[in-house]
Amino acid sequence: MLLKFPAIARTEASTSTRADHFNGVSLVATAAAAIVIAYLAWLALRWAILDATWTAASANECTSGGACWAVLRARYRIILFGLYPYEEHWRPAVACILVVAAVLFLQWSKLWRLATLLWAAAAVGIAFVLLMRGGLFGLPYVSTDRWGGFALTLFLYLVGVLLGMPTGIALALMRRSPKGLLAGTAAFIVDAVRTLPMVMILFTVGVLAPIVFPGSLSGDKLWRVAIAFAFVYGCYQSEIVRAGLQAIPRQQEEAAKALALNQYMRLRLVLLPQALTNGLPATVNLLVATFKETSIVAIIGFFDFTASAQTAYGNAEWANAYLEVYIFVGFVYFSCATGLGSLGRRLERRLRQGGA
Repeated sequence: MLLKFPAIARTEASTSTRADHFNGVSLVATAAAAIVIAYLAWLALRWAILDATWTAASANECTSGGACWAVLRARYRIILFGLYPYEEHWRPAVACILVVAAVLFLQWSKLWRLATLLWAAAAVGIAFVLLMRGGLFGLPYVSTDRWGGFALTLFLYLVGVLLGMPTGIALALMRRSPKGLLAGTAAFIVDAVRTLPMVMILFTVGVLAPIVFPGSLSGDKLWRVAIAFAFVYGCYQSEIVRAGLQAIPRQQEEAAKALALNQYMRLRLVLLPQALTNGLPATVNLLVATFKETSIVAIIGFFDFTASAQTAYGNAEWANAYLEVYIFVGFVYFSCATGLGSLGRRLERRLRQGGA
């Protein structure tokens, strides 16, 4: 028979009482939090939908107390296309649809082949630039200083990723080179770029470059900024690839050498696939962060998505509808980042299943 001392029994009873009291307080706090959240959700629903104004000539006509979504209907063109010629808005619209459709199609795992991805990326990138620039196939030429809105954001992102990814791989391989000069040069470039603020780099290539290289030597301002954006992305991506290479066991490369594979074949068939797989979560994170960082170009005078949104409510008619504009911009950024994240998670699951 198990005996309990009185002191132990009192301790257990007090502990049980405190636990019951804590559980009761937790239930009350949870219920109160649920009520507050439900009330806030109801207020948001009323403001965003039930009491919202969908059609109006100006923000002064939005007197229902809800959101003034009429600003999006009246100013969506400048938000999406910026200063692009009005009569040619169909071109950036088609270009943006191509990019979004490509991301949606990539959700289909049967298209995940290296050759398919490369051809699709090249085709979408070339089509995007041809549609935006024109000058061929009867399309009027539109200079890059007229590009803007969401189309400009996608252009910077496409150039940054399509040129930055191979740049990052090349820099990572250079840092692993047995030649000290080559590895040291790559390490200096990557470390120097990573220590400089993005704003400083873009300001240098966008504003100061024409002073050093006057005339046509400086090139187009937008392309200078886009290439600089891609190079910065490549420097950050190179560290992800290098970490992925270092995580591969040395026996993998030794086995590839035993199979008489040359250096190119070892990289293509053994090392790089494993390195990119190891660094996939960090790569997806960098892709999402890079998409958001495209808004920095507004500092040097480009009308990207965010700057065009500021212009949309920057007049007397819609000055009070800034909140609705920023909610729309945030929703678009959230949707794009969610799509990229979803693609990354699907790819991770596919690679885990293949590894298993």
